[in-house]
Order: sequence, then structure tokens, then C-alpha cells
Amino acid sequence: MVESAEKSTLKPSQLAARMVIYTASFLAFILVALPFLFHRLGDWTGLQAWFDQSVGTGDPWTRRIVGGLVFLVFLAGYMVSSMWLVIVGKGPFVEFDPPREFVASGPYRWMRNPVAACLVLTVAGEAIFFASAGIALLAILGIPVAHLQVTRVEEPRLKSRFGVSYEDYCRRVNRWLPRPPKF
Repeated sequence: MVESAEKSTLKPSQLAARMVIYTASFLAFILVALPFLFHRLGDWTGLQAWFDQSVGTGDPWTRRIVGGLVFLVFLAGYMVSSMWLVIVGKGPFVEFDPPREFVASGPYRWMRNPVAACLVLTVAGEAIFFASAGIALLAILGIPVAHLQVTRVEEPRLKSRFGVSYEDYCRRVNRWLPRPPKF
């Protein structure tokens, strides 16, 4: 299901350039800068030492394989969901420059927020890979932050832009947990 809110004025090359710039900048911040800062915070506060003694880090190879797989699977999910918004929604996938059309197909048939869910789980994969209590804290804090962003910013804007179509979609599709679509 695709419903238009406005006419797109972007050429495909402009849209692609915006997508690359937004994605690279956002992922560099969320998957590199913030995890680095939270990892260092874990060291600085003693959280990492407590974690190592209390929980342990397990076999490093198993941990890295599991963490790497979690990271890669959910990064791929993030990219597919983001590209789906760009291609089908005809616009970048950021609040200050939203897609032009309402998208309820592809990954959005299964859950309303695959981008946010995949991003939090990608950070969780980093936490496992690096056995980092600080990055685990970042992933845990990402859950309420994502929920607040979705419920306080994104959903009201989508209801305002797409009205009844979006409200019907909300009744059919879970916000966070994927499930087969209702027809």
C-alpha cells in the first residue's frame, strides 16, 4: 500500500545522493561514535570490570561469531528497510526529510518500525562482539529512546500526514514485534 502525501521533486540521482549521505552520517554516529563513547564510559565507570567479573565474556570466538552474525543480519535488515522507504516511499527516511508516500509493504507489512528495531539489535550485536558492557548499556537505552521517538514524533506526524490510512495500518501491524500481515 502506497499513499502519496505530496509530489516528489527529487530526481533519482538526488534521492540516491541524499540516501548515501544520510545513511553514512547516521550509521557512523550510531554504530561507531556512540558505541566508542559508551565502551569508554563502561571502562571509566568500572561497569566493564564489574561485567567481566560478574557475567564473564565467554569463549571469544563464539562470542565474536554470534555478535558478528547478529550485527550483520540486523544491519542488512536496517539497510533493506531503509532502501524500501527510499524506493517505495520516494524519499529519504529521516524525520526532517521524510518519504513522500506512505509505505505499508515489504518489511513494513510485518512491523511498523523495522528500521529502529534493526538498529537497536545491530548495536546489541556490537555489544556481544566486543563483550562491552558500555555498548550493551547503549543498546538497552536505545529501546526506550526508539520507543519515545516513534510514539512522540514519528507516529503523530504520520497520522497527521496520512490520516485514516495510517490509523488502519496501526490496527493491522505491530509496532515492534514482527508478525505475519493481517489482510
